Amino acid sequence: MKKQSGFTLIELAIVLVIIGLLLGGVLKGQELINSAKVKNMATDFRNIPIYIYGYQDKFRSLPGDDKSAVSHLDATAVPGGGNGQLDGRWNTATVTDETHTFWQHLRLAGLAQGSTDNTLTTNFYPKNADGGEIGIEAGRTASPAIAGLGGAYVICSAGILGEYVKQLDITMDDGDPAKGSMMATPVSGYAVGAAAATLTGAGAVVDSTAYIVCLAV
Repeated sequence: MKKQSGFTLIELAIVLVIIGLLLGGVLKGQELINSAKVKNMATDFRNIPIYIYGYQDKFRSLPGDDKSAVSHLDATAVPGGGNGQLDGRWNTATVTDETHTFWQHLRLAGLAQGSTDNTLTTNFYPKNADGGEIGIEAGRTASPAIAGLGGAYVICSAGILGEYVKQLDITMDDGDPAKGSMMATPVSGYAVGAAAATLTGAGAVVDSTAYIVCLAV
């Protein structure tokens, strides 16, 4: 009689252990990737005030609003109004708005990376780790980027998935995207002064939904 061949219990146990280790490694790797994304997004928010202070320290002017940008930078620089405020929305498509020119001034000053061609209407704004645009506007306006959000400036980052929104708010604020200095609102249907998303109930943050996250500084 032929002996039946097959896996022994020990062999099966070894296979299961290996599968478990592989799955654990995949999950841990994904967790590290997610954490790195959130860290990069947080760094985006933290860097912009540093850029502003660096520009002001060097030129005694606000980037984007600098009326002496040509003499401070070069002939391609677009001068601002010089009133000490940033005119325009954070995601404006109008290249003459100071919130658009803001990035040209920073780049010409060597404080930020990216194109200095202020005529660009696409691929001009910096991008976050999920590929969404990052922008800045004046705070304490009658129609803020997100309702209830104030501050001297408001920095916004678009296209951030809900799972990252929650981690980002815990990292940088109070963990609640409906209040505090950091708020979020869905990208879909976004309009100026949009309502902030809550953590529970109607309008709650959904992990797979893309959001605009704004921080008041």
